[in-house]
Amino acid sequence: MTVKITLIGLGKIGTSMGLALNKHTHQLYRTGHDLHPEHARLAQKLGAIDKIHYNLPASVEDADIVVLALPVDQIRETLEIIAPDLKDGAVVMDTAPVKQTVSAWAQEFLKPGRYYVGLAPAIHSKYLFETQPGIDGAREDLFQKGVMGIVAPRGTASAAIKLATDLVTLLGAQPLFMDMVEVDSLLAAVHLLPQLLSTSLANSTISQPGWLEGRKLAGALFAQTSGPLATGDTPEALTQAIQANQEHVVRLLDRVIEQLMQMREVAKNEDPQRTGSELIQKLKTTREGREQWMEQRTKGEWQEELVQPEMPTASGEMRRWFMGRRRTGG
Repeated sequence: MTVKITLIGLGKIGTSMGLALNKHTHQLYRTGHDLHPEHARLAQKLGAIDKIHYNLPASVEDADIVVLALPVDQIRETLEIIAPDLKDGAVVMDTAPVKQTVSAWAQEFLKPGRYYVGLAPAIHSKYLFETQPGIDGAREDLFQKGVMGIVAPRGTASAAIKLATDLVTLLGAQPLFMDMVEVDSLLAAVHLLPQLLSTSLANSTISQPGWLEGRKLAGALFAQTSGPLATGDTPEALTQAIQANQEHVVRLLDRVIEQLMQMREVAKNEDPQRTGSELIQKLKTTREGREQWMEQRTKGEWQEELVQPEMPTASGEMRRWFMGRRRTGG
């Protein structure tokens, strides 16, 4: 039996998922929906979806899997709209950076027998410095050689978790089962914090009188560091994500402020020799840490380091669906 998947949100992530699944169209049927019809038409032209559905509720009626590849500020409303039309056994997944909040929304709107599983994708290392946003940045191998976090609330049916695991595997990523609180903390550090630091840099320079001349000298380093302002979340989505993940964000900002204050103390030290040695050592240590991360991230060989909790493995739930979904009660 063909598994029907609906991709809601055909930007970089949603379209890349569709492209990655293109080689499995004998097993999957991909329906796409986007707020902007022209995005949906382009996604279909690229081969990322088989069918466009312009009506949001109707797009999920027969779906076994629904992926919400949306900014977080659009997810609650979307869940509320589609929930009444989800069939029994449907699994709703999302790619937002705040899992506890989305899980609470799912619990609020989803009927019994419909399930929520959160996904936290990490893209292929070769695209880390690619800045094309939206559908222009979609790539068939965007998730290959990366991990994809999987989180699920207590009480989620094992079949729903296995289905998510098999989907992640088909996308070319390595499934990584994680705790929901842990994921929110990590995403606050690696997804939200860079955008806040980018904003702080821009605010501390662009708003200053000297920017009139400084803008003429600003080069690659300034452009790269302020880049998340252009390629990250929309202001509305980022604001909601910060509000939803307030505790973790505040803790991280406190840590950054502490680090900046330490740098400030080193910089203002009146002993040039001591200042130089301390600063050089700090910069060397930090640079080495980043180089080590980049080497590891490029290789993407995390298997030996991953310690997985007792969760279902990618043992073929989707294959059973492909061969014919068994009817079960509840």
